[in-house]
Amino acid sequence: MKMVNAIKCLFGGIFLIMLTANNGWAQEQEDKEKKKAMEIYGFIMMDAGYNFNQIHPDWFDVVRPTKLPSYKNQYGTDGNFYFSVRQTRLGFKNYFQTGLGELKTQFEFEMFGTGVDAGQTTIRLRHAYAELGKFGVGQYWSPFMDIDVFPNTVEYWGPTGMVFFRNIQFRYMPIQGDTRLTIALERPGASADQGDYADRIALAGVKPRFPVPDLSAEYRKAGKFGYVELAGILRYMKWEDLDPTNPVDYSGDALGWGLNLSTNLKLGQKSVFRGAVVYGEGIQNYMNDAPVDVAIKDFPGTSKPAEGVPLPMLGLTAFIDHNWNDKISTAIGYSMIDIDNSNGQNGDAFKKGQYAIANVMFYPVKNAMMGIEAQYGNRENYTDGWKTDIFKIQFSFKYNFSHTFYNKKD
Repeated sequence: MKMVNAIKCLFGGIFLIMLTANNGWAQEQEDKEKKKAMEIYGFIMMDAGYNFNQIHPDWFDVVRPTKLPSYKNQYGTDGNFYFSVRQTRLGFKNYFQTGLGELKTQFEFEMFGTGVDAGQTTIRLRHAYAELGKFGVGQYWSPFMDIDVFPNTVEYWGPTGMVFFRNIQFRYMPIQGDTRLTIALERPGASADQGDYADRIALAGVKPRFPVPDLSAEYRKAGKFGYVELAGILRYMKWEDLDPTNPVDYSGDALGWGLNLSTNLKLGQKSVFRGAVVYGEGIQNYMNDAPVDVAIKDFPGTSKPAEGVPLPMLGLTAFIDHNWNDKISTAIGYSMIDIDNSNGQNGDAFKKGQYAIANVMFYPVKNAMMGIEAQYGNRENYTDGWKTDIFKIQFSFKYNFSHTFYNKKD
């Protein structure tokens, strides 16, 4: 009996030690999370592929229907091989304890040149953002967009019919977490590819003016099924005719608006459906790949025979991401944008863009990925009958890295 009691005491002591150690480990992990000070993260990525068709040379390693030729051989001849490291990324997150709570900051950049650096491998700012409690300031995802709709693909630019825009903003987040509500005032007159906004008003001699910031908001309802999100945008635009030789004064203003309904739906344990529908007028600059916001509309026989009007547009995105196992995944889907052109636009104006992708991704070891992807794009003009396609095969290799620093215990 003494031996039995001794064994019971021994195993009881071991269990108590294990329980105490486990609780101590859990507490240590919790303390670490509370004292997280800085994260450095990013990835090195190389793309290599063959373009069976042609695209504007500044956009050789992406699929953008707006950058496809608007007439035969506009960008030379078909068939080009390409290499790129422009997706390579580096970012920093910092965490500071203040009297008002935790202050979080994020600074992130990549090497994909746009705007005046289009076509170059150069530093491009992605995020410069700070958040304290329910308030945030800086450059970050616009509340009008849903980044979680972006599929698990290696093509950089992404679905043509998706809202995609990092903008400078002041945001208020009264509801935070998986279910959330965000309201923001955003910088007006900017675009996803950092081009000149004057190019988005197809009126000769006319310059844009933005008297007030854009107003955006999102509400997401999350559950076990995934989530559903509705976002909106309102923007007031003015344009002023500065050309004294114009026989018609094209100065005017308009209210741009849009609604974006998006979702992630879980399809079993291994698949996710990512989809979005966006409709609006004069919001093309918030889209991932779209033409002008404002164009001429003719009114024959009136006192003002023509004026600028915001163009209506419809965008659709639908993708499925599937994990075959821990080492292999697939993404497949389609996206489209359709512009309701005005009757004053040229026949070769962009009317419709289509985008489709299918891939197989391999994860041979932790933090490493390699993939092969078939990419398709299509451009359709307004009235001249021109349609053109692009087809690419791309191979990509990616290595992720990250390290977290913790504050010393007091």
